[in-house]
Amino acid sequence: MTASQPLVVAFDLDDTLAPSKSPVDPRIAQQLVDLARRVEVAVISGGQITQFRSQLVDRLPDAANALAHIHLLPTCGTAYYRHDGSEFALLYSRDLTDDEKSRALAAVEEEAKRLGYWETDTWGEILEDRGSQITFSALGQAAPVDAKTAWDPTSEKKSALRDAVAARIPDLEVRSGGSTSVDITRKGIDKAYGMNQLSEQTGVSLDDMLFYGDRLDEGGNDRPVLDMGVECVAVTGWEDTAEKLDVLLAGLPQRIA
Repeated sequence: MTASQPLVVAFDLDDTLAPSKSPVDPRIAQQLVDLARRVEVAVISGGQITQFRSQLVDRLPDAANALAHIHLLPTCGTAYYRHDGSEFALLYSRDLTDDEKSRALAAVEEEAKRLGYWETDTWGEILEDRGSQITFSALGQAAPVDAKTAWDPTSEKKSALRDAVAARIPDLEVRSGGSTSVDITRKGIDKAYGMNQLSEQTGVSLDDMLFYGDRLDEGGNDRPVLDMGVECVAVTGWEDTAEKLDVLLAGLPQRIA
C-alpha cells in the first residue's frame, strides 16, 4: 500500500474529525461519505456510542450505500457498529464485569478526591459507565472545550491521576483519554486493539490501512496505532484533517454511487 491507495481509512474522533465532544462540520461529514464510496472508513474513539451518534452519525448525509462502508468502534473497539441499511447496529460489545466496574469506579473517585482533582462545578457527570470502559471526566461529560483546555494544559493532572489509579487496580488498564479524561478498561485495550478488531472484521491487513489522529505524540492516545506499524497521518484539528482528506479523495477512484 501507498498512503494514497489504502483499503481502509480510520480516524480518531475528538480533535481529529471534530472539536472535543462537538458535532462534525458538514464539510467533514460529506468527506467521510465521499471516502466511503471509495474505501472502508472507520472511526475509533474512547467515547461511547451516544457520543458517536451526537457528534457524527446524526450529521452524516443520507447515503445508505456509502454508510454501509463505515465502521464505528466506540470505547477503542470493545464495541463495534455497522450500518444495516437503516441504522448503525451493534455487532458486539465486550463489557467489563460488575466487579471490575465497581473497583474501577471506586479507585478513580477516591484517587481524584485525594489528589484534589474532584471538581464540584461541572458540566454533567464526572464518572461514566460505558459498558466496556469506565471514564473519568474531570469537568463532566459536556464541559466546553475552552474549560477543558484550561483545566490541565500540560496533562500533569491526568498523568498523576492515571498513575495513582493504576496502582490501585493493577489488573486493569488505566490510561489518559481526552483532554480531561482518564479511561479504565481491561488490559490491552487501546486504539491498537481497535485497529486489530477492524482488521479482523474487514479482512484487511493493517498494512493496507491508513489512520488519522491528533495525538500521535509519545504518550498520546493515538500513539499505539503508530507503534503497531500502521501508516499514520498526524493532524492538528478537524480543519487540517479536511485539507488532507481533499488530497486523499482526489487520488482515490469512486467504487459505488
